[in-house]
Amino acid sequence: MNHDLREQPVLLGLRDFSVSYGPVEAVHRIDIEVRQGEIVTVIGPNGAGKTTLLCAAMGLLPSRGEITFDGVPIKRCTVEKMVAKSVALVPEKRELFGEMSVRDNLLLGGFSLWRKGQRDQSQRMREVFAIFPRLEERATQLASTLSGGERQMLAIGRALMARPRLLMLDEPSLGLAPRIVREVLQVVASLRDHGVSVLLVEQNARAALKVADRAYVLESGNVALSGAARDLLHDQRIIDTYLGAAGAHA
Repeated sequence: MNHDLREQPVLLGLRDFSVSYGPVEAVHRIDIEVRQGEIVTVIGPNGAGKTTLLCAAMGLLPSRGEITFDGVPIKRCTVEKMVAKSVALVPEKRELFGEMSVRDNLLLGGFSLWRKGQRDQSQRMREVFAIFPRLEERATQLASTLSGGERQMLAIGRALMARPRLLMLDEPSLGLAPRIVREVLQVVASLRDHGVSVLLVEQNARAALKVADRAYVLESGNVALSGAARDLLHDQRIIDTYLGAAGAHA
């Protein structure tokens, strides 16, 4: 992480954070933070608790421990509270409206601001089209007719319509060809320039570490390693576990 980011205030802080499914604890007393203007990735094997962590941080699952946003503790975290604080989640399944056009999907993404009286959705749509020119080309197409990469771009673009300060992404590379993964993650990296912080959950460790500032390695619900992403990219334990022959092949 570059030195400037270390001096930025913490946007999202999770302290002593645990998430359980009934009696089973999926995430165990972890500490994670995302600073303003930072891209933080959480990598780890399948079933490590990565998606659970995101869902709980978004208020979709009950959690224990402390969540702060902009230094203010959030009591009984709910989706509504997180959306009101300008946090957006792009879930793994993308959850687009297939029978609606690209443009209408984007408009729905901005609905929370429209309801607050902000009628600048055409300006926000221009900003999204500037980030994803291909969505502009496909504006009138039904979302169901898009390629996998375009659907992922639309899912991110729809989240950006709400002008989030923090964007949480769950497995954006899932099911995409390597070239498209690079393209999507390059866009994610560029969001920093638009003042958006990113918490990225990824199974493609190599791709995630290349775009992130900092990384946490989650194993069996615990943070096994954390540090600057570029250091972890060259960490022998990470190379052996995630970036070895299988990692390179994937």
